[in-house]
Amino acid sequence: MSISMRIKNHLDERKIPYVSLTHPQTYTAQGTASTMHIPGQEVAKTVVVKAGSQYCLAALPASRRLSLEKLGNILGSPTQLATESEFSSLFPDCDLGAMPPLGEIYNLPVYVDESLAADREIVFNAGTHQDVIRMKFTDFARLAQPMVCSFAA
Repeated sequence: MSISMRIKNHLDERKIPYVSLTHPQTYTAQGTASTMHIPGQEVAKTVVVKAGSQYCLAALPASRRLSLEKLGNILGSPTQLATESEFSSLFPDCDLGAMPPLGEIYNLPVYVDESLAADREIVFNAGTHQDVIRMKFTDFARLAQPMVCSFAA
């Protein structure tokens, strides 16, 4: 497989430097980190959450857990994990569960845990369970314009 053309075109059109990497198929961000021999702190897992009736993306290190309570306090609304059936249609070009934290492509706000923002680079799914993108966090932040806050447990 290869990265989603929608994601590739988005990055290329904006002249964002990145590296596309392929790895054996995994279904968790921590599994990806392990397979690629990258610390879980450096691999972003993207979680789709629902705050009220709105969806958003939360990106945090693979090695951490999402605190729905903390994120709900930040969003000012009770927050819950979106189900796969709720969010599958939001990412038509991605394998289920392999969406990137690039909310600007999908018209979704992005929240990044401050522990992930502290790293120089970010690695995240590229629309498949075998492909990731590595880029400088500063380039990611310029592109995705995430809200950086603290919601990882």
